[in-house]
Amino acid sequence: MAAAKYDIIYRKLRGQIESHEYPAGATLPSEHRLVEMFGCSRNTVRRALRQLGEEGYVQSIHGKGVMVIYRQPTQPQFSIGGIESLKEAAQRNGLHLVTKVIHFEEVTVDEDLSARTGFAPGDVVYYLQRVRYLNGEALILDHNYFLKSVVRDLTPAIAEESVYEYMEQVLGETIVTTRRKYTVEHENDLDTAWLDLHGYNCLLVVSNQTFNKEGVLFEYTRSRHRPEQFVFYELAHRK
Repeated sequence: MAAAKYDIIYRKLRGQIESHEYPAGATLPSEHRLVEMFGCSRNTVRRALRQLGEEGYVQSIHGKGVMVIYRQPTQPQFSIGGIESLKEAAQRNGLHLVTKVIHFEEVTVDEDLSARTGFAPGDVVYYLQRVRYLNGEALILDHNYFLKSVVRDLTPAIAEESVYEYMEQVLGETIVTTRRKYTVEHENDLDTAWLDLHGYNCLLVVSNQTFNKEGVLFEYTRSRHRPEQFVFYELAHRK
């Protein structure tokens, strides 16, 4: 499925901001100029700018235009409010990501798994364990459950690239909403075996339930992070 025009513009401008082609304090080209540059409607440009604003890259200043307010993070930052794959987050943070699938099976959801994940008893899911290496260090251990009827024909090879990219570009799925919970938990034997813990005995655990445009829960994930390597941020607006 081809990316929407506004998303192409958003990603192009975001890349230019992150590479300091438009540094903090600079003003983006006017809406009229952006329409000419990208050959699109004013509404398309406005949608791309609105997304940049929602993610803290720019701010509209009355009488001055759209100003860049993005500051390069000093360590990897991951968004609380948005939905992005780890591949996208790594690219945004300038990190080299390698994913290794260490477990892959099909599971029929029972009452216990239903209570933990939110899937209905009898649902068939893919259960994966994935180790995520960032700049050569094993920093994240993912426990992923994907609903087979939505994430069709998933394979370990696809999971080592990007499941979200596969869903959107190959399956034509639309990922809409996620519900997250953050906890701190002691390490377990699997964490010790696979992660570079560097003496840490606890991990930051991010649990996600993610839904598609039909409101179907298609993913439950528990991502176990070495704690000092990550900053999770949220952009808020005063109303």
